Amino acid sequence: MFFPENRPRRLRRNETLRRMVRETRLSAADFIYPLFAVPGSGVRDPVGSMPGVFHLSVDQLVQEAEEVKALGIPAILLFGIPEKKEVDNDATLDLLARTALSHAEAGADMVAPSDMMDGRVGAIRQVLDENGFSHIPIMSYAAKYCSSFYGPFREAAHSAPQFGDRRSYQMDPANSREAIREISLDIEEGADIIMVKPALAYLDVIRWARKEFDLPLAAYNVSGEYSMIKAAAEKGWLDGNRVMMEVLTSIKRAGADIIITYFAKDAARELRG
Repeated sequence: MFFPENRPRRLRRNETLRRMVRETRLSAADFIYPLFAVPGSGVRDPVGSMPGVFHLSVDQLVQEAEEVKALGIPAILLFGIPEKKEVDNDATLDLLARTALSHAEAGADMVAPSDMMDGRVGAIRQVLDENGFSHIPIMSYAAKYCSSFYGPFREAAHSAPQFGDRRSYQMDPANSREAIREISLDIEEGADIIMVKPALAYLDVIRWARKEFDLPLAAYNVSGEYSMIKAAAEKGWLDGNRVMMEVLTSIKRAGADIIITYFAKDAARELRG
C-alpha cells in the first residue's frame, strides 16, 4: 500500500496549528467603515436593503465614529447626500476640486473622489497644493467598474441614475488590462492610495494591481456584496459571520492593504472573539 511522504494535513489538525501557519491575517486595522451623513439631528434611519446600515445626522455620526474607534477600526469614509448631480466630465472637475478643498479645510485627513471622471486626481491635487494642503493624501477610485453590485448603495446614497449612462464613464466589467491603465494614470496625477471597486467580483484585478504597483492598495467590499450575505444569513442559508470572514480574508489574500467594508464593525467584533 502506498503512503504519502508529505502530509500537509498535519498542520491542519487543530486551531493552534492552523493559526501558527496562517498566511493571511485580518485585523480591524485593515478596515475603513463607510457612513452616510444626512441633514438634521437625532436621525438614525435604517437603509432597508442594507441591514445594520443607517442614514445618520451629524450628532449620530459622532457617536458612531466613537464606537468604530473603540473597535480598533482606524478610519471612516463619509458620504454626504447631495441635492443635485450632473454627469459632465470637464465641468465636474472644478466642482470636485472645490469640494475636496472644502473637505480638507473642514479637517478631513484624506480625500477620496469616487466619480471616475478623467483627470480628477490631477485637478484635486493641484487645488489642494495651491491652498496649503499638499500634506493631504488622495485615495483614488482608480479602477471603478460599472457594477450591478452597487444597487443597495444607490438606495443608501439616493443616487439612482435619473438620466445618462454610467457605462460611459465607469469601467466595463469585462476589462482588466484597462484597469492597469486607469490606475497608472491616477498615479501619474498624484494618487497616494489606489482602489479597486467592487472587490469580490474583481479579485483578479486586485491581484494584478498588487503585482504591478507598490502604492497602498484599497478594495471596496461594496453594498451588494454585503447585502447578499446579510440576506442569505437572515434566511438561514449560510453562516453569515463565517462567510463574512471568508470574503474579507479573500480580499486581503488577493493583495488589498485596506478594505472598505460595511462589515467593518461586525468583523472587528468577530476578530476580538
